[in-house]
Amino acid sequence: MSGELPSGVQRDVALAPYLTIRAGGAAELFARARSAAQVVTLLAWAEAQGLPVAVLGSGSNLLVADAGVRGLVIKLGRELAKIEVHDTRIDCGGAARLPAIAARAARAGLAGIEFGVSIPGSVGGAVRMNAGAYGGELAEALDHVEIATAQGLARREASALRFGYRSSALASGSEIVTAACFRLREEDPEAIAARIARMRRSRHDAQPRGIKTFGSTFKNPSAELADGRSAGQLLEAAGCRGLAIGGARFSIKHANFIENTGGASTADILALIAEGRRRVQERFGIELETEVRTLGEIELP
Repeated sequence: MSGELPSGVQRDVALAPYLTIRAGGAAELFARARSAAQVVTLLAWAEAQGLPVAVLGSGSNLLVADAGVRGLVIKLGRELAKIEVHDTRIDCGGAARLPAIAARAARAGLAGIEFGVSIPGSVGGAVRMNAGAYGGELAEALDHVEIATAQGLARREASALRFGYRSSALASGSEIVTAACFRLREEDPEAIAARIARMRRSRHDAQPRGIKTFGSTFKNPSAELADGRSAGQLLEAAGCRGLAIGGARFSIKHANFIENTGGASTADILALIAEGRRRVQERFGIELETEVRTLGEIELP
């Protein structure tokens, strides 16, 4: 790395405070981008310096290596969290949070993204993972996105993102979602609000709240051997509910959630993930696949 750092780029910034699991090391370089143009500038600088780039969204479903992250970590600022309604379309920034988008759509009488109220993540990360809940997923509502690369900004249609179950064709680090457009449908606002309320109650009843955790640890398996059971049900049947390694524990309330009970390291969490996979494999012959994103030198079991 040569020359001075660009304006706004900091060295050795702890990332744990930005993560819902509150674990992991520091970023070698860190920048908070306040505009799509600044994201392009940062990506171009990092490319010229030969630095890897990672994006930090809302910090859910994310593990950071205990040793930290080499290169540049970019976090989209509040300026990129706008949410605007235009007829049956919602335009938002890449940092906008899914629960806020779902609530704004409901007030406008727009249906099709109610499930977003149960996804504690930002648009950028949700698009990359094709996030979903309660039978809905982002691919069904997304019209197009704005992507920042080192070469500039470009519009990309949803059909070009090759969405799969919790996956997309977006290149990690080099393609950053700075804006998104959702196409929704008009419906009675009270009916939409009622569905959202039911989803909130269901989430509150089933999932841990007010603790250091990230979202679902494993994807729900599609294998016939699962016999319709979710990852959480398989983990519970394999004796993982409440199982702890170091400061990490499978939630007593929902076995597919890992909690940081205090001082958990990423190594503790990885060991717990490995043990959960081992027990389910041993008991049911099913290999659970993680739903967790990683930053830094991490090998998921």
